[in-house]
Amino acid sequence: MMAKTSLLLHPEKLWGIFSGLTAYAIQIPISIAPNLYEKKTMKECSHHLAWLSDYSPEFSVSSRNIQILQEPSDFFEKLKDLSRTATKRITLASLYIGNGALEKELISSINEGLQNSNGGLQVKILLDYTRGSRGKENSRTLLLPLLNHYPSQFNVSLYHTPKLRGLIKWILPDRWNETIGLSHLKVYLFDDTLILSGANLSDQYFSNRQDRYVVFNDCKELCDYFDDLVSTISSMSFLLKPDNSVILHSDWNIHPSEGSFKEFVTKANKYLQKFICPVKNRSIHLNNCMEHGSKKSDTLVYPLLQMHTFNIRQDEQVVEKFLRLAEPNSCIKLASGYFNLTNHYMSIILKSSKALYSLLVASPKVNGFYGASGVSGAIPMAYTHIAKTFFSKVLNYRQQNRIELREYERSDWTFHVKGLWYYKPDETLPSVTFIGSPNFGYRSVYKDLEAQVAIVTSSKDLQLQLHNEQQRLYDRTTVIDKSLFDRPDRKVSLWVKLVTFFIRDFF
Repeated sequence: MMAKTSLLLHPEKLWGIFSGLTAYAIQIPISIAPNLYEKKTMKECSHHLAWLSDYSPEFSVSSRNIQILQEPSDFFEKLKDLSRTATKRITLASLYIGNGALEKELISSINEGLQNSNGGLQVKILLDYTRGSRGKENSRTLLLPLLNHYPSQFNVSLYHTPKLRGLIKWILPDRWNETIGLSHLKVYLFDDTLILSGANLSDQYFSNRQDRYVVFNDCKELCDYFDDLVSTISSMSFLLKPDNSVILHSDWNIHPSEGSFKEFVTKANKYLQKFICPVKNRSIHLNNCMEHGSKKSDTLVYPLLQMHTFNIRQDEQVVEKFLRLAEPNSCIKLASGYFNLTNHYMSIILKSSKALYSLLVASPKVNGFYGASGVSGAIPMAYTHIAKTFFSKVLNYRQQNRIELREYERSDWTFHVKGLWYYKPDETLPSVTFIGSPNFGYRSVYKDLEAQVAIVTSSKDLQLQLHNEQQRLYDRTTVIDKSLFDRPDRKVSLWVKLVTFFIRDFF
C-alpha cells in the first residue's frame, strides 16, 4: 500500500482564499458564484473542482437517487425491468447489440414495454454502423422485427465515422475498419432513469465481463441531456429501414463517406456545441442545477464528451486538468480495461501531478481478446508491452512510491472496467468518480465518440457505495512489480513489440 503524508496546511484552512480566487479565475458571474460556494452541501464537495462548471453543464441531484450496481447480472436484470415498465421513452446508445439468447431476452423486454404502452412509448437506438453491421446476423437483423412491427414507435440509427472513406474504406475488411473510429457511447435511458456504464449490450456484458454501472433514478434534466445527445448523434447517422437498407436522416444532407469531410465535421461540431455549455452560454441546464441546489442536493454531475473528429475535446481537457490539479497526497484510483494512456496523460501522472496513483489494468487472461484467433490473439501481449513500458517509466522517474500498477484477475471472466475514484488527502472514502465509455487511451481521445460523467458528492452514503465498488474490484488484484514482466508467460515477442509501436494509436 502507498503511504500518505500529512499536508503542512490543511485545505479547509485555505477555503476563503481559494474560493475567491477560483471564482475569479474562471470568471463566474457574481450572481452565480455565491450559489456554488455558500451552500454547505456544495462547499463540502471538493472545492478545488468548482472549475468543472466552466467546461460542462452542471446537474445537481440527490444522492438518494443514485445506485451503484456491482455485477453484470444486476445490470442485465435492471435493463430488462426498466424496458418492461417504461411508458414514455427508451433511448439506448451502445457500440452494438449482440444476437445471442440474453440479448434476445432484452429485446423481448423492450417489446413487452411497447405492447404495454398502447402506443405511448418511443424507442430510439443508436449503434455504430461498422460494428452493428458485422456478420450475416448482427445488430441490424436482430432489431428488424421490432422496426417492422412498430414503425411509428421504434427507430434505429447507425453512426458512420466520416474518417472511413475512399481507399481506406475499400481496402479494410470487417473488424479492421472499426479501427478508424466508432460511436463508443454507452447510454441506457428509460423514462427519467439513466444507466451510465462502460458495458455494451451483449451476452458477456450480462454475465462474466466485469464493468461499472451507475443508475440515476428520477433525474429528468440529466436524462433529457443524454436523450438530446443521442438524438443529435443519431441525426447525423444512417437511419435503418425495415428492409435492412439505410438512408440519411431527413435533416442531414452530407454522406459520411461520400460527401465532403470538412462540411460533415463543421456541421457536426455546430450541432454538438450546445452540449458543451460554457459559462457564458449556460442556460436551461444551469437554471435546473440552481433550482435543485435550492433543495439542498448533495451531488453534482458533469457530463463530459470527447469527439476529437468534431473538435469536441471536453473530456480530454477536464481529465488532464483534474489529474494535474489533484491535491498533494490525494489518491486517484484509475482503471482501464485497455490500458494505453496518451502521452499527455502519462506525462501529467509521471511529472506534474502530486497525487498518489493506483492504476488498475487487465491481466492478459482477462483481456477481452485473450484466446482470439489470428492477429487479435496477440492483442493481450501488446497491452502487456504497453504496461511494461509505462512501468519502466515509473521506475526511471523514481515514482514507484507514488504510482503503482495493479492487475485484475478473475477466473473465466474478462475485465472491461474504466473510470476513476478520487480520495482527498486523509479521506477514506472517495468524493469524486468518473464513469462512462472512455478508456483514457488513444482511441478514446482521438478516434471514437465517447461520453462519461464526473460525479462530485458530499454524501457519505454515496461515497460508501463508490468505495465498496472500488474495493470489490481491487480485492481481485495483485500489485505489479518488475519480476512479473520477467516471467516466461509475460515475454513479448519482437514482432508484437514492433507492431505495437506502429499501431498503438489504434488501441
